[in-house]
Amino acid sequence: MDERGALALLEAELEPVGDDAAVVDELVVTTDMLHDRTDFPAGTTRYTAGWRSVGASLSDVAAMGAEATAAVAAYAAPAFDDGELLSFVRGAREVCAAVDAEYVGGDLDEHQEFTVATTAIGRVGPETDPVHRTGARPGDRVCVTGQLGRSAAGLESFERASDTAQAGDEETAARLRERGNDLFRFTPRIAAGRALAPHATAMMDSSDGLARSLHQLAEASGCGFAIDGERVPIDEAVFEFADEDDALALATTFGEDFELVATVPETELEAVRDAVDVPVTEIGTVLEADEGITMDGEPLADEGYTHG
Repeated sequence: MDERGALALLEAELEPVGDDAAVVDELVVTTDMLHDRTDFPAGTTRYTAGWRSVGASLSDVAAMGAEATAAVAAYAAPAFDDGELLSFVRGAREVCAAVDAEYVGGDLDEHQEFTVATTAIGRVGPETDPVHRTGARPGDRVCVTGQLGRSAAGLESFERASDTAQAGDEETAARLRERGNDLFRFTPRIAAGRALAPHATAMMDSSDGLARSLHQLAEASGCGFAIDGERVPIDEAVFEFADEDDALALATTFGEDFELVATVPETELEAVRDAVDVPVTEIGTVLEADEGITMDGEPLADEGYTHG
């Protein structure tokens, strides 16, 4: 049973299940777990691991349209190296600082594999309701923040660094590892989520990939989508190793980009673009449920990142 199967099993026991985070008395709470084997390629620094793991939870707060307040992390490793531990905490603190949140500590434990469990807390006030996945309506426009494919490019950099090091070119390998770490660090879209919240009818982050996010939104909202592939914003780093067709596939299915996917009434698009601090791209339209989910007129498969 994979992550999605497990979530489906738990829906009857833990209703409501399905949003990026839970909302309790105006507090937004979310938690994530990342592992060395599946989430941190060889060459990932502990600083990047701290930034990325805490950032992943902060991204869930962003997807609810909430203000980020604090985060904690449980750090487990086979041994505690002082340099690695300090670097991890610095990364965690600095990603929090980037979104005006505070890193307030966590827990330490020994474990056979480097593993991080993070929790982030946010707040929605009386003036801003949380944005759920359930409100998309036919005629709304589908929008994404930023660009997609950044993590795919980062992974490729790490893999090329490993191959280059094995070939004996450590100087080039070091540059590729630095590039991979840079691409793996992202700014959670807290400010964008806050700006989108008054306008969006539904929203989530793209950590599982654009295609899978659209399927999840469609299931929650009872709708379909028509996406224009030419409008999908792709990070320029992807084109360093992929042609246009492969780049689009990576941008839509690789995941781990932590951008926001939102549905917005057409009349609100201009206000959204004026309010959000990063580029917002309109990529499609919300349809009736029986019209399905398509990209460029063809069915868009439910493909994306799944935790094993």
